[in-house]
Amino acid sequence: MDIREIAELVREIRRKHGLPESPFRIDEIRYDEKNDKLFIIAHDRTDKSVIIGNSLVIGKLRERLGVRQVTVYSNLDLEIKRRKLELAEKSVEGTVLDFLLPIIEAEKRFPPREWPEVVGNIETLVFLSFNARAMLGFAERLGLPYRAVGLKYTFPRVKYEEIEGEPKDLFFPDGEELLKIAKENGEGLILADFPFGLKWESGIALLNPFRFLHIGFFELKYLFGFEWPTIVDKNALVDFVVGLTYEGLMESTDGANLIWRAWRRRR
Repeated sequence: MDIREIAELVREIRRKHGLPESPFRIDEIRYDEKNDKLFIIAHDRTDKSVIIGNSLVIGKLRERLGVRQVTVYSNLDLEIKRRKLELAEKSVEGTVLDFLLPIIEAEKRFPPREWPEVVGNIETLVFLSFNARAMLGFAERLGLPYRAVGLKYTFPRVKYEEIEGEPKDLFFPDGEELLKIAKENGEGLILADFPFGLKWESGIALLNPFRFLHIGFFELKYLFGFEWPTIVDKNALVDFVVGLTYEGLMESTDGANLIWRAWRRRR
């Protein structure tokens, strides 16, 4: 389908479900045939919101088109991502992390996502923070020799070494403590949900690959899966969600669902 046909289908779905007929503009349609994914590039974030329609419109659109996934981005989203990737590129050139350069280059062309085969040769410590499955998936996808550590009882279906810590560390990892552990074992890279993309301390790289590459929570779920931790600091979760939403790495609906799920839990 072309832009005109998709736009008319969005209007039809909105009318059928009693949503206001708000104007919107689609700049581009991209289809990833290999993974059966349709990407709609809206003109700006207001247009994007109209097309998504609180997830209802995008869900119905996927059903009507018969594709596995429909995702909407705005041109502003993609421009912000490209600018962040340009900074990321400069930060790893000439370092032990320069194996990330082909991944950065591939992300500049997103969507769709087509990573080349890359192998990283650096001993890595993976801390099982909130996006534990994604951190492990990233390490495995890049062939990193890694060791996983995490808080007691948080991810019972994952094999890892238990370390001491507080539930809030799932959202805001203790970098100093992880540095100590990495130094003791000669690891030069630490992967975790740090509140930054990349930082160097004592010659060790502290990396949140998804902030670094500007990949949002929604995409991570489809890329690597997601597992809810057994213990959650609810206040830390709210701060974490707010931060990701502010940076454009989480849709407000996803954030609201995470917070609602946490508040339903007894612990």
